[in-house]
Amino acid sequence: MASLFRDRTLGYSRRDSTAAAAVSTMSLGSGATSSSRFSTSSSALSPLPSPFPDLTPSLSTTDLRETAYEIFVASCRTSTGKALTYIPSNSSDRSPSPSPSASNSNSSSPSMQRSLTSTAASKMKKALGLRSSSSSGIKRTEGSPGSGGKPKKPVTIGELMRIQMKVSENFDSRIRRALLRITAGQVGRRIESTVLPLELLQQFKAADFTDQREYDAWQKRNLKVLEAGLLLHPHIPLDKSNTAAQRLRQIIQAALDRPIETGRNNESMQVLRTAVMALANRSSDGSVFDSCHWADGLPLNLRLYEILLEACFDINDEASIIEEVDELMDLIKKTWGILGLNQMLHNICFSWVLFNRYVATGQVDNDLLDAADSQLAEVAKDAKTTKDPAYAKILNSTLTAMLGWAEKRLLAYHDTFDAGNIESMPTIVSIGVSAARILVEDISNEYRRRRKGEVDVARSRIDTYIRSSLRTAFAQLMEKADSSRRASRHQPNPLPVLAILAKDVGEQACKEKEIFSPILKRWHPFAAGVAVATLHVCYGNELKQFVSGITELTPDTVQVLRAADKLEKDLVQIAVEDSVDSDDGGKAIIREMPPFEAEGAIANMVKDWIKMRIDRLKEWVDRNLQQEVWNPQASEGGFAPSAVEVLRIIDETLDAFFLLPIPMHPALLPDLMSGLDRCLQYYVSKAKSGCGSRNTYVPTMPALTRCTTATKLWKKKDKTLNTKRNPQVATINGDNSSGVLQLCVRINTFHRIRTELEVLEKRIITLLRNSESAHVEDFSNGLGKKFEISPAACIEGIQQLSEALGYRIVFHDLSPVLWDGLYIGEPSSSRIEPFLQELEKNLTIISNTVNDRVRTRIIADIMKASFDGFLVVLLAGGPSRIFTQQDSQIIEDDFKSLKDVFWANGDGLPVDIINKYSTTVRDVLPLFRTDAESLIERFRRSTLETYGSSAKSRLPLPPTSGQWNPTEPNTLLRVLCYRNDDAASKFLKKTYNLPKKL
Repeated sequence: MASLFRDRTLGYSRRDSTAAAAVSTMSLGSGATSSSRFSTSSSALSPLPSPFPDLTPSLSTTDLRETAYEIFVASCRTSTGKALTYIPSNSSDRSPSPSPSASNSNSSSPSMQRSLTSTAASKMKKALGLRSSSSSGIKRTEGSPGSGGKPKKPVTIGELMRIQMKVSENFDSRIRRALLRITAGQVGRRIESTVLPLELLQQFKAADFTDQREYDAWQKRNLKVLEAGLLLHPHIPLDKSNTAAQRLRQIIQAALDRPIETGRNNESMQVLRTAVMALANRSSDGSVFDSCHWADGLPLNLRLYEILLEACFDINDEASIIEEVDELMDLIKKTWGILGLNQMLHNICFSWVLFNRYVATGQVDNDLLDAADSQLAEVAKDAKTTKDPAYAKILNSTLTAMLGWAEKRLLAYHDTFDAGNIESMPTIVSIGVSAARILVEDISNEYRRRRKGEVDVARSRIDTYIRSSLRTAFAQLMEKADSSRRASRHQPNPLPVLAILAKDVGEQACKEKEIFSPILKRWHPFAAGVAVATLHVCYGNELKQFVSGITELTPDTVQVLRAADKLEKDLVQIAVEDSVDSDDGGKAIIREMPPFEAEGAIANMVKDWIKMRIDRLKEWVDRNLQQEVWNPQASEGGFAPSAVEVLRIIDETLDAFFLLPIPMHPALLPDLMSGLDRCLQYYVSKAKSGCGSRNTYVPTMPALTRCTTATKLWKKKDKTLNTKRNPQVATINGDNSSGVLQLCVRINTFHRIRTELEVLEKRIITLLRNSESAHVEDFSNGLGKKFEISPAACIEGIQQLSEALGYRIVFHDLSPVLWDGLYIGEPSSSRIEPFLQELEKNLTIISNTVNDRVRTRIIADIMKASFDGFLVVLLAGGPSRIFTQQDSQIIEDDFKSLKDVFWANGDGLPVDIINKYSTTVRDVLPLFRTDAESLIERFRRSTLETYGSSAKSRLPLPPTSGQWNPTEPNTLLRVLCYRNDDAASKFLKKTYNLPKKL
């Protein structure tokens, strides 16, 4: 690897011979012409864009370099200097030779005229960690081929700088003459108080140049420098109304078109001087400056300083810093006064120059990179000591450029580094991390508002580099695996792509652990863990897509899953080893690695298979229930064919599940059972929807009226419907699917499903017991092997439809004989026999249709509905019904006949069930034997007990609850309303003003 500092013998360098030849061939002109005549390798440089560009399009790179050299010479001059001649320390017999610029020694500082020496131990080399020239392993003697033959005459440091900056002797001589004149006219005045371009314009005329073109170019350059320093990039921002600025702008624009006269006492020069000095001596607070601000505005001054610092590199070996860098740097720093710089800004610029030179010279000399990293450490210290916004802006632009270059390589470091250049990786990482840390911790306002302990900038950046680079590397491995697969597709049993990829990813993880992780571990303690976690996630994503695209287990699938399982174990092992010293034992890294073992992948495929089967079954239920007619003759058992088909599909699904070539039937069976259970529940829910319930058929109670006692008006039966029917009844009546027989078929169907579920559960246990992967504990308990919600849904469906069937028959189908016939007019002539006859017919049909196991329940619900209907006729039958106290015996006899229908001489319902459901009717019927006065008194007493003292002044009208009870006020009131009694009628009129008709 090349060394920054090339060996020289006693002050003679390779540059001395080649540069001397170049200088000797220069023309006496300056500017772009002179610089183009240097025969160096500088054209091969490929630097990065400067973070502090000059932003002055009218000034070329040559213009800036010549201006920088003028500032350098002016800053180093003195009026009392003597020329110092170099005498070789080991060649005392060698005659001293004068410097090429000795004639101008009286205008140069002693430091510039000091002769070149070979410093044994440079302070700057030590500070930057640079190797000394003697350690480079390159020894050159005076007569060696690389030394250019005979050693050239020694040169001074000032001459060295002239050569380094590619300035002709004629150009240098002219500057020194001008400085001598300026000094003579301004004795004791500091150079910082002089506007150098203005003074130079005044010292020369066209006669001082070889031709008019050279003079015009020189004059335009100085005017452009004044424009850049005072108008475009001033030290203090300009007010748009500044007259001096306006005047200077006019003068420069005019002079660029037509050169101006530049003599000392020339009027045009006086006008120019007045405008320039008015701008150069401005201050923000009105104070008087001891320096002129014409070249210290950002970023122009930094661009000029960057050019000076680049002179520290050998013009014949761009990657090598000259051996006289300490002396030269001391002189360069003298320009700070004119350029308005300080140590902090120097540190930024020098860091950038070192870094940029490493990049520009092909990134082969790591000494330059190490030096830039070392200098960046000084910048980090500076950044913590100042919050100057101008400094922060320059710092931000410089570090952003360095960080951008570093991250472009680190975000894909597997493509950037290999065995040949791995030595540079630690330094590049260090530069990237240092730049990021300064940008975040010392510049970012958002970071300052937070506690610094919350952010580990270095660890965060390394984490990002690892993840980004490994994602890129993984993508390349995928392409490689795909190519391998295509190349081997004609071979017998070629490996699947993901099996090849698993092997390659494992090798990549080992390479990461051995080569890159030890480097990155300096900034991230778990670098290897993060790397394998990233690879794990990348491969896991591909595996997940692979698994989602297959519908059955094949040999290729098994190969892929086995390879994935081995890869996962290897990656987890690396992560655990890398995190063994972490606080959580590596749990955080492991959490980033969601398992993708073979069994898990197979389980996911089986779950997809289950979902597909369940979805298809649900679609089948929707489609077939829409076509089901619920015909009792459709099957021998009186249940729906759709139920038979649903149970058959479920049975086939269970068989297919246990035939799957998987090792985890017991673990996945609960998923299958849950899905089948939900489908059956869905079938029951959809089958009973639209069939109504008890409330669907119970009519709305009519308003209360009192009976007339003057005349018997009920000679003829009033066939008018006395109660308001539920509007839903008409809708249901038009739907044959909810008729009596259809409801019976639905009930039979639910009972059949519930019975078959018990058979299926026993069969599942048998299938599970025969499964190779099952253990005793897998079938010793019932969890996950039983239907949980569908049996309860069947029971609930039977209950709902049985009750709906009873109330439909009583309140809807038998309405003509119950509502329109029973006790209309004279109770003795409209008794219950017609209703009982129709009821018995329905009971016969139902008994012949429903399953024996549910028959008793259905008959009991019909009986309950009949008893409720009987009470509603007595207590809410409307004004077409009226009872005397003597009618109570008829009512009681009719009720007994109603009960006898369900007892059926002992062949019907058990007596205890009949008694249970008839309790309410038995309790209410004695009210019809009670006289009106007693009923009124009982009503008053019951109302007072219910409503308290508020009912003493006026009895409130009790609401209708439908829950009949002999002690309940509304029940007593309704008996009075239908009582053919004068006392009852007067009480109702006086108390509530009830009408006689609706």
